[in-house]
Amino acid sequence: MTMTTTKRITLDSLMSLESYAKARKEFRANAIVYKRLRTVHIGDHVTLLFEDEMTIRYQIQEVLRVEKTFEEAGIQDELDAYTPLVPDGRNFKATMLIEYVDEAERRIALTKLKGIEDRTWVQVEGSGRVYAIADEDLKRENETKTSAVHFLRFELTEEMAAALKYGVSLSMGVDHAQYAAAVEVNNLTRTALIKDLT
Repeated sequence: MTMTTTKRITLDSLMSLESYAKARKEFRANAIVYKRLRTVHIGDHVTLLFEDEMTIRYQIQEVLRVEKTFEEAGIQDELDAYTPLVPDGRNFKATMLIEYVDEAERRIALTKLKGIEDRTWVQVEGSGRVYAIADEDLKRENETKTSAVHFLRFELTEEMAAALKYGVSLSMGVDHAQYAAAVEVNNLTRTALIKDLT
């Protein structure tokens, strides 16, 4: 099975629970490989998974499977929750994961990293940094700590999109007082992300 994409995820375009159960093993294996191409590690503890129609379709199918949701209203609720995470042509949208193997270390880190989601950036060569617009659906930090998961949107200009398509480099980073790291995105991932800018 190849990872084909359609423009929109609709109720009619999703597999039924029965159909997904039959296709899941291959679909899941392909999704894991596909997501790897859209993943960027920034330093040792921050990972950005760049979402698109395919990654969100997989996420919805998995949620419906786990929750055994088959009624249209329930399926529509999941669509309403997840489809805003699909990029719409001039942006990148990413799930940000703050990852520490040791749970106690993670708890301490999350108290020190408040606001890290707002200090995460992408930069097209020749342009300024574009900082994330974070957690538009709901607030994911409180007075004492941030969350280990955030949802980010990076809005690019037409000039930035054109430059990326032309072939300039793409870098990403975090410039939080307690966490500073940056990375140049490899060509395979950069090529995958350019497809979001249509």
